[in-house]
Amino acid sequence: MQQNIIRRSLRNAAAATATITLAGLAGLAFTGGAAQATEGYFQYGYGARQGGLGGAGVADSRDAMSLSLNPAGLVNAGHQFQAGAALFMPYRGYTETGTNFLAPGTGPGGAGAVDSTSNIFAIPNMAYSRPIDLDSAWGVALFGNGGMNTTYGNVTNASCPGFGFPGANGVFCGGNSGVDMMQAFISAGYARRMGALTVGVAPVIAIQRFKMEGVSAFGAVSSDRNNLTNNGYNWSYGGGVRGGVEVSLAPNFRLGLSGQTRTWMTKLDKYKGLFAEQGGFDIPANFTVGLAWDATPAVTLMFDYKRIFYSTIASVAHSGTIPAGAAGVPFYFGANQGAGFGWRDVDVFKVGVEWRASPTWTLRAGYAHNTNPIRSTDVTLNYLAPGVTTDHFTGGFSYKMAPKWTFDFAGAFVPRHRVSGPEALPGDFGGITAGSNITLAMNQYQFTGGLTYTFDTAPTRKSALVTK
Repeated sequence: MQQNIIRRSLRNAAAATATITLAGLAGLAFTGGAAQATEGYFQYGYGARQGGLGGAGVADSRDAMSLSLNPAGLVNAGHQFQAGAALFMPYRGYTETGTNFLAPGTGPGGAGAVDSTSNIFAIPNMAYSRPIDLDSAWGVALFGNGGMNTTYGNVTNASCPGFGFPGANGVFCGGNSGVDMMQAFISAGYARRMGALTVGVAPVIAIQRFKMEGVSAFGAVSSDRNNLTNNGYNWSYGGGVRGGVEVSLAPNFRLGLSGQTRTWMTKLDKYKGLFAEQGGFDIPANFTVGLAWDATPAVTLMFDYKRIFYSTIASVAHSGTIPAGAAGVPFYFGANQGAGFGWRDVDVFKVGVEWRASPTWTLRAGYAHNTNPIRSTDVTLNYLAPGVTTDHFTGGFSYKMAPKWTFDFAGAFVPRHRVSGPEALPGDFGGITAGSNITLAMNQYQFTGGLTYTFDTAPTRKSALVTK
């Protein structure tokens, strides 16, 4: 009997995975790549519940999208399907004084400001969870980082002729410039409860899309100038594994731990003259640990700590300020030791509170703070990826419209944050410009909405159930 249940669950899992994959890819095909999310280029949370809690909840799973945070939580999600999208609005750009090459200009931010356009993006998400029995469950989810996006016009740049580009304009004398990167994840997971301990595992398939424009001026310091810029979209594929545990330390107190391996991606061959290691752009590993305390039967407080290992990815971590030939390392974009964005690891601290005020209404609030990945010495290239925001104020609710239908909503306000440093160019372009200053700035708004459908199907075996 139990074997038949497991076989039926596996068939259902395969069908659900295929359905969510196709629906999610269709949604991604009609939505542009998003701009930098709030933890470097990671989203601070996936789905409306995490969105309202500041991304907290590794020790308190209650919905199908918990698979994206801690797959162990699937045993608490029940039988449900969720679908939604985040409307993401980032406002980013830079100001400069005294630069030799980077374009000056006047934009909406005021004199001396150059602002990126394309400020509204949609990021879809969906998830399905189903119990196998009262102590085990499976689920599948699709969610996205959004990635990185900047779009700068062909702004006037009077310095271009002096660098050998007569008649050229643009931030780096290459016309319209910017990046467009999207990362989407498809994950299927299984969780099992063994007394006070719950464990879960979820293999992850990743899909990445990337495009770069406007940096042809750096062809002389690229290992492959034909695959440096303006080559359209390039797709990349790969995978990794997320695992997690949740431990009941007391009837109202839980510990959660979740980790995601490095996601190994195929290379972006159209941009092997841009990214270090000939187009390598793997997705960094991360882990989260957290606590959840039920202060009352209706109120839960959460605290999470997360670390993202950007420094392990060469194309992200290598500094863009290494002068040509320094310590035997050529300043070649695309080379094994070539230039990157100079990002360091990010630490994230999150707090969230959920109040299940009535059978109809659930209210949420949260705050998250992350360290800034960009050093002041690496601001020049990071005009393309100004992921400098650090503070995130969030809130949200769930409203049960009918016995099986729930509307979920979350909003986030991310105040403007800035990082400043000197103009630092490849050696052939003059190195560090004395007296120069570049300031990167970004602020964001995000609104997430979705629907949850709860099925009637109950677990098929009686067992002691640890409740929250």
